[in-house]
Amino acid sequence: MKPPLTLAASLLLVVSFQSAPAAEPKKDIDFAHEVVPILKAKCAKCHTNGTYKGSMSLDTRAEAIKKAIVPGKPEASELIRRITSKEKDTRMPPEGLALNEKEVATLHEWIRQGATWEPGFSFKARTYVAPLKLTKPNIPPAAPESTHPIDRLIGGYLSANKLTRSAPQDDASFLRRVYLDLIGLLPTPSESRAFQADSAPGKRSVVIQRLLGEQRSYADHWLAFWNDLLRNEYKGTGYIDGGRKQISAWLYQSLLDNKPYDKFARELISPNPESEGFAKGIKWRGEVNASQVVELQFAQNVSQVFFGANLKCASCHDSFIDHWKLDDAYGMAAIIADKPLAIHRCDKPTGRTAVTKFLFPELGTIDPALPKAKRLERLAELATSPANGRFPRTIANRIWHRLMGHGIVHPVDQMGDRPWSPELLDYLASYLVDNGFDLKKLIEHIASSRTYQAKAVPITQEMADDAFVFRGPELRRLSAEQFIDAIWMLTGTAPAKATAPAKIPAFIDAIPSERRLVRTTLVDCDPFMRSLGRPNREQVVTVRPEQLSTLQALDLANGQILTTTLARGAANMLKADPKVTADILAERVFLQALGRKPSTEELVAARGLVGEKPTIDGVADLLWVIVMLPEFQLIR
Repeated sequence: MKPPLTLAASLLLVVSFQSAPAAEPKKDIDFAHEVVPILKAKCAKCHTNGTYKGSMSLDTRAEAIKKAIVPGKPEASELIRRITSKEKDTRMPPEGLALNEKEVATLHEWIRQGATWEPGFSFKARTYVAPLKLTKPNIPPAAPESTHPIDRLIGGYLSANKLTRSAPQDDASFLRRVYLDLIGLLPTPSESRAFQADSAPGKRSVVIQRLLGEQRSYADHWLAFWNDLLRNEYKGTGYIDGGRKQISAWLYQSLLDNKPYDKFARELISPNPESEGFAKGIKWRGEVNASQVVELQFAQNVSQVFFGANLKCASCHDSFIDHWKLDDAYGMAAIIADKPLAIHRCDKPTGRTAVTKFLFPELGTIDPALPKAKRLERLAELATSPANGRFPRTIANRIWHRLMGHGIVHPVDQMGDRPWSPELLDYLASYLVDNGFDLKKLIEHIASSRTYQAKAVPITQEMADDAFVFRGPELRRLSAEQFIDAIWMLTGTAPAKATAPAKIPAFIDAIPSERRLVRTTLVDCDPFMRSLGRPNREQVVTVRPEQLSTLQALDLANGQILTTTLARGAANMLKADPKVTADILAERVFLQALGRKPSTEELVAARGLVGEKPTIDGVADLLWVIVMLPEFQLIR
């Protein structure tokens, strides 16, 4: 991996961000409903599912961009050239009617917008059938440097793929990664120095256990993960008129208590008054599409969150992107319906009424004659049944993705797809079950492996799902919350109080004073948080965008919120130590932000920014350049 950029190089990087194109799309093209039907009708016969005339495949986005499309550049895309050609030898399709103007315009605009593809979708026929029952794998025997079960399974996988294990991470990088992953904050300079000076062989395990033992820090950090997943926000659509309900207090206390995950899920599916906001969904004002009513929201959300099953398409018609049917979505929706639920296809009544049905009927049935509360109890029972391996697999896969950058099944909401290591996935799911659905134990187990503690590998280039090969933990960008918390901690600019949840216990563990701050997860979203990726949470969000957007680049380069925050931080630093020198300032900032001292070259650059007599503007410039460094913005 290349060394971190210097301060000067970072400045050039940000200038390049500012020059990025910022064209606004006309409207978002719906891949599943607008693009797939065209490709199926006009292109699939010759370019998908084993037939690839001209060596051109449209099975997946990764295959399509090899020859057919150039995302963002329709005029440079072979697909557009062929479908608009007037020449008999080059026009596509070669037989039958050509695409009409509307179809051409749709594909043109779709490519211009970046050729967004439904995660996990392929035109290739699916042959893999995901099993429901868990199977405990045979773990390879221990070796002198591979005693951890995860490492033994990964060792066998790497050998089978003729790959070598990534080298171990150095102490400083490990500490920064594990702090950000487990509690979402940077280690303090004193914590970094103490860890690196410690020569005890088991010090990494000790710090993992200590961080997971900080109940408040853990809850503050993982609240963002669960707010996204359970579409829980503190204000916004539906809260004013009662069409939506928070679960913040219940969720926060559940994280503090490390509530067993099976119990956690049951309380969401068959809820109490404090946890019912998830099941209730959002009651939109006015008329909505039949697939957006609260009953269908329930079916979509429960299936996506707990089983990694995407029912959004199947809520309108039999899915284009996987095997789920309209009756599957409506069967789940009927469980929570207060009255007979009429089935609509593409918003048109079919004349049929939904019948209660669990997504995996082989595990059991739900009597439609039961009162709604009893139907929900039965659903919660089936969802968390020991026979339902899909339930622990899904959360084990999400945690692995969170810590490693790529799911064992990827995308994480396509749990019917083939894992790159079925043995590892079932091992992690079984480990979770055997340890009483204790998510902290699962996190600790993964984090204590050599696999997690290895050097990060570059972010995987887009490829067909069946072509992915695991090489190690991937480089990851800081989340909006991690980025802003790091800046607040660095500059002493955190808010004085939280805005939600309403009841936050006082600090309940021995958290160092430098890390006692109101966290981003506990305050209302602002435009800067939104541009960095914090979603509005009107829908379930299981994975945030990983690529830097133009809006993010502009906000990082000269956005008012970041600029003001850094100026306040600079003032705080100078007020705390009016006689501080540029060298001392630089060393403090580097240690806090990056966990290391500045190099000679960086120190010279810092002096140039701060000036002989430090000023607020000079110190703010130094802070800005540091937080622009990829070394700061990436989890390595």
